[in-house]
Amino acid sequence: MDTTGLTRKKRCAGAYLAAAFAALICLAGISGCGSHKSRRNVEIQKDTVYPLGFLTDTLDVIDGDVASGEYFGSLMLKLGMESNDAYALVQACEGVFDVRKLRAGNNYEAYYTRDSIPRLHYMVYHNNSLDATVFRCFDSLAVWRVTKPIEKVRKSVDVTISSSLWNDMVAQGASPLVILKLSDIYAWTVDFFGLQKGDRFRMIYDEMICEGRVIDVDTVWFALCNHGGAEYPAIMLNQGDGGNLYWNEKGESMRKAFLKAPLNFSRISSGYSTHRRHPITRKVQPHLAVDYAAPAGTPVWSIGEGTVISAGYQGAAGNMVKIRHNSTYTTAYLHLSRFAQGIKQGAHVQQGQVIGYVGSTGRSTGPHLDFRVWKNGSNINPLKLESPPSEPLKAENMPQLDSLYRHYMEIMQE
Repeated sequence: MDTTGLTRKKRCAGAYLAAAFAALICLAGISGCGSHKSRRNVEIQKDTVYPLGFLTDTLDVIDGDVASGEYFGSLMLKLGMESNDAYALVQACEGVFDVRKLRAGNNYEAYYTRDSIPRLHYMVYHNNSLDATVFRCFDSLAVWRVTKPIEKVRKSVDVTISSSLWNDMVAQGASPLVILKLSDIYAWTVDFFGLQKGDRFRMIYDEMICEGRVIDVDTVWFALCNHGGAEYPAIMLNQGDGGNLYWNEKGESMRKAFLKAPLNFSRISSGYSTHRRHPITRKVQPHLAVDYAAPAGTPVWSIGEGTVISAGYQGAAGNMVKIRHNSTYTTAYLHLSRFAQGIKQGAHVQQGQVIGYVGSTGRSTGPHLDFRVWKNGSNINPLKLESPPSEPLKAENMPQLDSLYRHYMEIMQE
C-alpha cells in the first residue's frame, strides 16, 4: 500500500480502492466461513489506554464518513481487511454492536501501522456524539464500547428580558437548552409568546458537559419566573409515583392534564405512521395523526384549554379547527362536518368544550376525525401525548416542599 497519502485526519481517499470496490458486498455476502484468528467481545479493561483502549500515537489515522448504502462488511473490506477476517469481526460484534445499524453519514477513524505496507489495526465508529465502538482488526479480533466522560455541573442563571428570552439567555452564557426546559415547566402557566420586556427568569439546574461542550440540561431544581407583575415559582419534587415533578409553593401542579381523546369513538381506524399508503391517493406518505372512526355528527371537543388559531375549510383537511393550548402544545381537528357555535379564530375554549362535529369533508373516505398534535412545532403521536395528573402534591410531602421552597428562595436573594 502506498503510504504517501496516509496522514493524520486525512479523509479516506482511495488508499484501498482496488480492494474496496472489487469487494463492495453486503454483510450477508461476505465470503469465507472461518478465520485463523481468535474472536472475542470485550469491555475496556484496566490495562487499556484511555480513552479508546489502545495507543493512538504509534499509528497513522485516516477518517471518513459511512457512505450511503454502505454495509459494515464492505466498509471493513474498503479499509483493508481480508474477507475472512471481516466476517470473523462481524461475529465478534455479537452482543456489543449491531452491524445492521451502521448509519450513513456517521464518522469513523481507521488506524494503520507505520510500516512500508500499512496494516489496519483499529477502526473506531462513532455511534453518536458521546458513544463509539472500537474494533480491533488484527491478531485477536475484539470489539468494545467507549463513552466520553460526562461532567455534571450545578449552574444558575438570572435573566431579565430586554430583547428576547433566547437572545438574553445566550448573552448570559446559558445554553439554549435551558429555554426548552423552561418552556416545558411553565407550559401551562406562562404564555411564552406573550413575554414582555422586564420579565425575569431565574433557575438552578444541572448541566451535562462533555469535552467542554454542553450536551444537555439535566435536572432543573428550581425556577422562578416574574411575568406580568406576578411571580411563579416551580419546585422540583419527585413523589416517586411517575407523575408530576414540578409544583408551585402551594403544592399545586405546574401542569394540567389533557383529555385522553377528543370524542367518543368506536375505534381507531388509522394510527400515527411515518410510512402509510393513503387510502385515496394510494401514495405512500406520512400520516402524522390518529384517525378516530365515529358516526357523522358525533361531537368533537378540545382536549385542553386554549385559543383557536384557525377555523375554516382547509382543502384536503376539510373543515379544520386548530387550537394553541400553550407555548408548547397545539392540536388540530380535521374533516369536521361543521363547527360548533362561536368557534372562530381568536375564540377561547375550555377543556372538553365542543368545537365541532365529525364529518367527511376534504379528502376523506368516510366519517372520521383526523386528530393531530404538535409539541414545540413538531408533530408527535397523539396516543403518546404526555398527560400527567393535575392532582395537588400529597399532603405528607408538603413539609418537604415548603423546606425546599424556602431554601431556594434564600439562594435567589443572595
